[in-house]
Amino acid sequence: MAQELSNHRVEVTFVGPPPARQVALASGVTEVEVDGRRLRCFICGSFQPFLEALHGSEVISLTSTRSSCR
Repeated sequence: MAQELSNHRVEVTFVGPPPARQVALASGVTEVEVDGRRLRCFICGSFQPFLEALHGSEVISLTSTRSSCR
């Protein structure tokens, strides 16, 4: 059964510097912005590449809000 992929606006806060470069290179991720230890971006489709880009970074909080793809 095929599942419809969703699109989200995501905000993540890290213990240290965000892995902005890795996140920006992840498939489906656009509009990466960094403000201190906070990273914001859009994810169009699967979260898996985004989550893999976070590997090795300690996340304090993660918020995801359904959005339209950009």
